[in-house]
Amino acid sequence: MRRTLDRLYDAAGYLAALFLVGILVTIVIQLVCRILGVTFEATEAAGFCMAAATFFGLAHTFRAGSHVRITLTLDRLPRHARRVVEIVNCTVAGVAVVFLSWHIIALMVQSYRFQDVSPGLLAIQFWIPQAGVALGVTLFATALLDELVSMLRGHTPSYDSDDESLPFE
Repeated sequence: MRRTLDRLYDAAGYLAALFLVGILVTIVIQLVCRILGVTFEATEAAGFCMAAATFFGLAHTFRAGSHVRITLTLDRLPRHARRVVEIVNCTVAGVAVVFLSWHIIALMVQSYRFQDVSPGLLAIQFWIPQAGVALGVTLFATALLDELVSMLRGHTPSYDSDDESLPFE
């Protein structure tokens, strides 16, 4: 199970990178078209790629320890107190992100049912970019809950930047 989840988080990271390339391609096409005097409006597509890249990147960067963490107080706590704070933080974040995930999925389903489309020139159905956001935030919720279970089993958080790989004592 561990290997499957890690591969899933890595795949999400690669998808985030692919959507960043999508932003680049969209911008380059717009620039070339502008130079040629052709109108090509794809700002919305770049925005949708940005949303997907952001949310697909969350799970991967969380597991890699790349999220910004303020550890000024946490680093000064005794080992046991730090473990408790990490568990509480992961629990609160997990609940919040599961709540967010639930509502983003509901929004995506609603957009699909109503066949809601973007107001721009491309008129993309909203459920398509919302699906990327929904999948990305769901993967992030999975990573948070995965980390919580790991910490409850006594392991050091995977996102901890310390060189310690020993379980909490």
